[in-house]
Amino acid sequence: MPEKWAMIGLHTPKLEARDHHGRRYRVGERPRELTGLPRAAMLWACWLPMLLVGTMQYAFGAAIPGLLAAGHDLAGLCWTLTAWAVLQAGAGLPSAHLRQHDRTGPRAMLITGGFLCAAGVLSLGQGVAAGYAVLGGIGAGLVYAACTSTTEKWFPENSATRVGVVTGAFAYGATPFVIALVLAPEHVEAGLTAFAPALLVSVTACGLLIADPPRHWWPAHVDHHRWARANPPAAREFSAAEALRTPVLAVMAASLFCAAAVSLFDAAFLALLAAPLSPVAAIALFVATNGAGRTLAMAIAARLGRRRTLRWVVTVQAAGQVLLLIGIEQASAGWLVAGATVAGAGGGAFYPLFAALARECFGQHRSIEVHGLVYSAKAVSGVVGIGLGWLALATWGAPVALALAAVLSLGSAVLCGRWQRPGFPRTLPTAKP
Repeated sequence: MPEKWAMIGLHTPKLEARDHHGRRYRVGERPRELTGLPRAAMLWACWLPMLLVGTMQYAFGAAIPGLLAAGHDLAGLCWTLTAWAVLQAGAGLPSAHLRQHDRTGPRAMLITGGFLCAAGVLSLGQGVAAGYAVLGGIGAGLVYAACTSTTEKWFPENSATRVGVVTGAFAYGATPFVIALVLAPEHVEAGLTAFAPALLVSVTACGLLIADPPRHWWPAHVDHHRWARANPPAAREFSAAEALRTPVLAVMAASLFCAAAVSLFDAAFLALLAAPLSPVAAIALFVATNGAGRTLAMAIAARLGRRRTLRWVVTVQAAGQVLLLIGIEQASAGWLVAGATVAGAGGGAFYPLFAALARECFGQHRSIEVHGLVYSAKAVSGVVGIGLGWLALATWGAPVALALAAVLSLGSAVLCGRWQRPGFPRTLPTAKP
């Protein structure tokens, strides 16, 4: 194992090492020596912006009744959220490319995203939905990319779990906003106008704190030899272009598309579906479990394996659609709340699982960019889950739309069983007697 020592001023000696798979580790530098802050500060500086910006997606459905009362058109609002989702996911791929090649730091990306998000929220508060879709969608994509990539770089030994913590905040952070919007819909525009500067100040403050560690940085307290033995790499390190040419990436993207379309459908229309029964409890539980389920799924994946856990997660999401259908058909608040809870638990947990599987299948060196390719499928999910979902609701009604959502989620589960890690044999060779 080739190693060399270097001294960085009066700091801890830096060890650069490779394991027997060729993976590189830059060991010795402690976070306080690099940034003046503990590593946990970087995690929370990524967590808070995601907590606030995620309200733009997960609280929008709860804001629809108030926006309708303010004079907006329902179809226009649905297509506004569709455009927001498309631009939020679409911004992920170029952002991931810039982050992967160190062409921009997280600070500039996060602060820019915060300004755009605040401008989008303020636009909607002033009655301009297009500003919310364009400015807010691009801004949220920049914030999402900056926070997830920075978390992954600071926690290389446990990136899947830590990214799950950060992306979980993207969902459950909307819970208090959802409750306020449902209970006081007449104040939605005033609330948006007040929320915009708070969002800007908070995200900007976090942006001034965060920074990237050096390339290949590794925490000094974690034994990289032991970690390497317990975490076998992909067959080889794939570039984004090489990953794009494999059938595995296409199947992964198709699976994420199906799962995300259902999750976005629920987030957009649950408030309308639950309105006659129990909107506050249903929407709040959906949003809360959507975020908390991400951390729980990563803990389960450590025992069951990531792909198996992913299949269970999207199957749970399908079950949630069936329970929601029963609740609406029987006009039962209990069934509706149960369906919202189950749908929420499955409706967000697949995001960090796909990020972890992208690293597992295609390697760590280009993981941010490769995952950006997979995540970009969410842009198409926005069109199907929100835009076409609204047309299905208006044309065929909630039972048919929910049944189609359940089928789509089960389709994602089927696709999860149709790929294997590229470069590895499908089965082990059989020994001759």
